[in-house]
Amino acid sequence: MTEYLAVDGGTIAYEVAGSGPLIVLAHGMGDSRAAYRAVIPPLVAAGYRVAAVDLRGCGESSAGWPAWSRTAIAGDLLAVIRHLGGPALLVGHSISGGAATIAAAREPSLVTAVVEVAPFTRKQSIRLGDLRVKRFRQGVLRLLGTGVFGSVPLWRSYLDVASPGVKPADWAERLDRIDSLLREPGRMKALQGMGRSAPTDAGAQLGNVRCPVLVVMGTLDPDWADPHAEGSAIVDALPSGLGRLEMIEGAGHYPHDQFPDQVVSLMLAFFRSDAAHA
Repeated sequence: MTEYLAVDGGTIAYEVAGSGPLIVLAHGMGDSRAAYRAVIPPLVAAGYRVAAVDLRGCGESSAGWPAWSRTAIAGDLLAVIRHLGGPALLVGHSISGGAATIAAAREPSLVTAVVEVAPFTRKQSIRLGDLRVKRFRQGVLRLLGTGVFGSVPLWRSYLDVASPGVKPADWAERLDRIDSLLREPGRMKALQGMGRSAPTDAGAQLGNVRCPVLVVMGTLDPDWADPHAEGSAIVDALPSGLGRLEMIEGAGHYPHDQFPDQVVSLMLAFFRSDAAHA
């Protein structure tokens, strides 16, 4: 059942299932909390209270907002955690990976551990050699085209590149749902606004994080020419000993959608580790 929380600038939609320690799930741009549909049931079965959030401008959250930065998204996530009686284990995908970093640095009492899935958490730069990597070239051109033209078909094409090989059983329905949402007033504007938001605010906070962080990357993620190098750079920018990188073979930018069992297994092992309870 959808619930709503009024925050400064709009309304955030979310749903909660299960009981136990709180996990908050935040999706990437151009998506909705449905991105975690295969992850929520096993987390609930493992004894957690799971809140899946629609980011500002996405899903069932309100569409018109004054800002689309990771800092703004972090504020929304912290408001949800406070409302639900945190602290929480915070999971963020793509843009929300950077937002989770900021939330953890700003409010260490509310965030006990962070999982960043294919996160944009550092300043990005494209080198000429990167464009020789076909999947990266295909992905970045579709992303740029979506941002410039506000094209839903280009975004659908990007999602196909971003989920190479293995597709979820409900892939066609998932694409149609995303297509429908992005054609609602204001939803594509939200995607474009997030796409223009640089992750420098998140990168500046990496050194201020005090909780353990798990970074999960797909080996075939088209958003980077070298996903392992990006994940390693995030871990290296965290205080020593706090970060860990896990790679999922064959996954693209949406490992939680392509390989949910592997992602859940990594999450649960991390959440139950001594590090996550220190």
